[in-house]
Amino acid sequence: MKRLLFALLILALAMPGYASSDKPGKGVTVRPARATWNTGYFQAALVEEGLRELGYKLKKTKELQNPLFYQAVALGDVDYWPNGWFPNHTSQMPKGWQDKVEIVGYVVKAGGLQGYLVSKKDVEKYNIKSLDDFKRPEVKRAFDDNGDGKADLTACPPGWGCEKVISHHLDVYGLKDHINPIKAGYSASMADTLARYKAGKPVFFYTWAPNWTIGKLKPGRDVMWINVPKIVPKESQMPGKDRMTVSGVTGAVTDPLKAGFVVSDIRIVANKKFLAKNPAAKKFFEVFTLPLSDINQQNTRMQDGENSPKDIKRHVKEWIQKNQQKWNSWLEAARKAAK
Repeated sequence: MKRLLFALLILALAMPGYASSDKPGKGVTVRPARATWNTGYFQAALVEEGLRELGYKLKKTKELQNPLFYQAVALGDVDYWPNGWFPNHTSQMPKGWQDKVEIVGYVVKAGGLQGYLVSKKDVEKYNIKSLDDFKRPEVKRAFDDNGDGKADLTACPPGWGCEKVISHHLDVYGLKDHINPIKAGYSASMADTLARYKAGKPVFFYTWAPNWTIGKLKPGRDVMWINVPKIVPKESQMPGKDRMTVSGVTGAVTDPLKAGFVVSDIRIVANKKFLAKNPAAKKFFEVFTLPLSDINQQNTRMQDGENSPKDIKRHVKEWIQKNQQKWNSWLEAARKAAK
C-alpha cells in the first residue's frame, strides 16, 4: 500500500497541471508596453516582475505614446500597459475599443491628480485659497520673480494638454493680467522652482501626481494644493466634470478641493483575448495596487539620479521585500484564478 501511494505521489508531481500550479504563465510570452513618461516606469516594472514570478516570459517592453498604445492593444500587437489614466485617456481610445480592450483594476484610485500648489508658509501668510487670490496686489508682488507685475507660475510647455487647460483657466477666471505662466521645459522650470523654495522664496507651480515634484515639495508640509475659483470645464473636460472636485487630498487648503483638472484613476489596460486566455495575469492586474506616496518616493529617487534600468530593478526588489506579504497574496490570488 505504501509503495502504491508513493507511486501515485510521484505520478501527480510529474503531471503538467501540478508542476505548473505555481507558474500558471509557463509557456506564454507576454508583450508589455509602457508610457513615455518616466513617472510610470516603476509600476510598469513591478507588474512585469509579478508576471515573471507567475511563469510568464516577457518580450522587451514597448514604449508608446498614448494613442499609439491604445491602437496597438486593440489590434493585439501588444498585450497590456499599466499607465492608463481614466477618464482622461478615454478620448484617445480608438473607435469600438470596448469590443477588444478591457480596463482592469486600479493601480492608484484617484492617483492621477493635477493642479496648482503654493508654498505653505505663503498660503498661511497671505491666506491663499484659490487662483483668485493672485489678483490681490500683495500676493502678486510676493510671487513676482521677474518684475513684470504678475505672479510667476511654473506652468507647462507649449503643446502639452495641461498648457491648454492652464490657458483656459487664465482666460475664464480673468487672470491674464495677474499671472505669468512660465512655459519653458518643465523639468528645468521645476528645478528652478525648487531652488527658489530652498532659498526661502514663495513658489507657485502646476504639477501632477505621481511625480518627483511632490516627493521633493511635499503637500501639507512644504506646499499646499489650492482651488480654482469655480469649476468651469473646457469642452474636452465635460465628460469628467464631476471629477474636477476631489475629497481627501493630502495638503489641500480645503476639503473637497476644486482642482480644475479631471482627477484620473491610474489603471491597467489590456487586450481582451489576452485576458481571456490568461486568468492568472488578469487576476494579478485586478489586485495590483500601489500607494501614491510609494510612487512619488521612487520618482524622487529617479530624479536624484537613480534612473537606470538597473536602478529601477533594484527599486522593485526593495519594494517587494518591504511589502512581501501583500506581494505574496497577489501572486496567490493569481495562481488560484488559473486553477
